[in-house]
This record gives sequence, structure tokens and C-alpha cells, in this order.
Amino acid sequence: MKTILLVDDEPLMLDLLSLYLAPAGYDCVKMTSAVEAISYLESHHADLILLDVMMPEMDGWEACREIKKHWDIPIIMLTALGEKPDIVKGLKIGADDYVSKPFDEEELLARIEAVLRRTQSDLEKIKFLGLELDLNSFVLQYHQTGISLTPKEFAMMELFLKNRNKVFSREHLITSIWGYEVSTEDRTIDSHVRNLRDKLRKAGFPADEYLVTVWGVGYKWVDKK
Repeated sequence: MKTILLVDDEPLMLDLLSLYLAPAGYDCVKMTSAVEAISYLESHHADLILLDVMMPEMDGWEACREIKKHWDIPIIMLTALGEKPDIVKGLKIGADDYVSKPFDEEELLARIEAVLRRTQSDLEKIKFLGLELDLNSFVLQYHQTGISLTPKEFAMMELFLKNRNKVFSREHLITSIWGYEVSTEDRTIDSHVRNLRDKLRKAGFPADEYLVTVWGVGYKWVDKK
């Protein structure tokens, strides 16, 4: 069952959305503020977010930006604003679709299904602040610009992006990427990390801020939440 996070400061709207979506087989989680929703995402999973724009404390546009920084979750903006500039603004900051209130129940369900279908193809892609690691084609891009990696560098990048904020010792990196049967020295890891940083830096990504050395231990990829 797919989980949809409903974020709207009007409890009646949350109840109405849940009334529409629950019979269609969706598990609905209701949040009355964007701050509350972001806190929820730090320890829970959601397959899609229906996000209202006009909310106090943190509006939907700001929330969309913040969510997209840290999670690859599709977002449909839900608002009474229907003017084209508002739609364009929502899409530019990362929203996957935009539905204006009042909305048609069937149209809303169709849009949700379309967004979920579209994002299924991205399941084998890891995204981080403009970086996109495609696990099917073994391609790394930064803002659509390709970054050429060796197989070991790609494996290292995958390991770091899948385990953000986790410290990896050199020994752990050797066994994870080269395997237990291979004899590899610590300086080989240092050389690969140095090359990986250099390639990211040349592409314009601030590698030194995210791929950091933990002195005396190893390396980690920092996710600055």
C-alpha cells in the first residue's frame, strides 16, 4: 500500500482528501503544518506528498524546497491559487505536479497515479543536490553534465550516497568495493577518494563540503539537514 502524506492547515481539507484517497487503496497520513511534515519525514517513509501552498509558519513553496533537498519524494502542490505564474513557480522549485482547489476527485486520483508511475522509473537513481547517480546505466551527472567515473569510483559514490552521514573506515571501503579476497592498501582508498573529489569539483559540485575525511577513521558523505 502506498503512503501519501497530506499537508494542509485545514483539518476539513485533510479529512476530505483522506475520504477520496483511502478507498482507492492509499494509506493517508495527515499533517497540519509543513514543519510537522518535515519532522515526520526524518523518521518515516512516504511515497508521495500532497502539499498545500498557503500555510502559516512555512508555506508550501518553502516546504517543497526543503523536502527536495533531502528526499526524493514526488510532490503535488495543492492550492486555491490557479494562476499560471503560481503553477510555474511550483514546478520550478521541484514540484512534480500542481492541482488547484476546488479539484475533481477523479482528476486528483489520475494525477497521483501518473506521478507515481513516472517516478517509478527513478527508483534506480540516487539524487543529491543536483547530482544524479543512475544505477542502471552507471552514469553520474551533475545538473545534467556527465562525470566520468571508473567502476570503483562509481561503487564508492553509490556506497556514500546510500549511507549519508555514516563513517566508513578504509578497511570497510576496501571490503565493500574490492571484496574480502583482494589485497589492497589504505592509500589506494585515499587515492580513489582524492580522484573522486577532484572529478566532482571540476564538474562544479562542492565535493569538499560533502565528501569529508574523518581523521584517524576514514571518510563519510555529509547530508546537511
